[in-house]
Amino acid sequence: MFDRRTFLAAGAAAVAAGGTRTASADDHESSRATFSLDYAPHFGSFAKTAGSDLIDQLRFMHDNGFRSLEDNPFTKRSFDDQKNIAAEMERLGMRMGVFVANWPVRPYFQEPLLASGDKATRDAFVKVIADSVEIAKRANAKWATVVPGCLDPKLPMPFQTANVVDALRRAAEIYEKHGLVMVLEPLNHWTNHPRLFLSGGPQAYAVCKAVDSPACKILFDIYHQQITEGNLIANMRSCWSEIGYIQVGDNPGRKEPGTGEINYKNVFRFLKHEMKYDGIIGMEHGQSKPGPEGELAVLRSYIEHDAAVTSDGEA
Repeated sequence: MFDRRTFLAAGAAAVAAGGTRTASADDHESSRATFSLDYAPHFGSFAKTAGSDLIDQLRFMHDNGFRSLEDNPFTKRSFDDQKNIAAEMERLGMRMGVFVANWPVRPYFQEPLLASGDKATRDAFVKVIADSVEIAKRANAKWATVVPGCLDPKLPMPFQTANVVDALRRAAEIYEKHGLVMVLEPLNHWTNHPRLFLSGGPQAYAVCKAVDSPACKILFDIYHQQITEGNLIANMRSCWSEIGYIQVGDNPGRKEPGTGEINYKNVFRFLKHEMKYDGIIGMEHGQSKPGPEGELAVLRSYIEHDAAVTSDGEA
């Protein structure tokens, strides 16, 4: 049987060998100490250690200091799973991060969606957004990821942008009534998602400004934006009024912080101390090592990076 104290003690020893931290493993296990920033794992992030049961995974996340969850495919889960996940999160005092609201109306990674201006496609998208309201309420969720879809090569870019803005305004009207926020995620063209309409932070900023609604903001995925444009802190600062949600993953490889070129200690200090960010930071990345050892490496990474945040003068 899995023993959390043993797992955490091993994590603390590993961190002690490679860096500093502010709390012992026993502190995390016995007091359920939270992190300074609100990092949100996904189901599967610790499945090799906590087991395949979703509720057990939630409890493991909570026992290890995490207070939020991201679940992109939440809309595709059974009604019973949705209700059970929501009930356990409420019991644990955990927040739901993003789920994907428009899990493909059409294959939005292959075909034009909102950029085309096609009325039937736009209306189908708006209906999906309306249907997602009840799912968001079921999970007590506030944010939902929206992907506008691919570019339409038959239309000049200004026309495509106008079509996207029109569709998003209609969707935003629905979300505004319920206090929900759709977050638009720019995805990089180079490594993962060629041909998508939305790829950069400045572009997403301009779209959100044009939509002009508190229900339409940016999901700033630091992994994607490092690939697309870099200059992360300056670009986040410039986009800040329209950023509603943040995700992380290192580059190259899209693994846990500390495995690539991004200085996440500086990024997290910036979010905590300069921007006073109290939102969720989604852990949308894989693991640098397989199995339980890889899950320990993920936990160790967040303990170490969070220690750098709290050691900068603010707990």
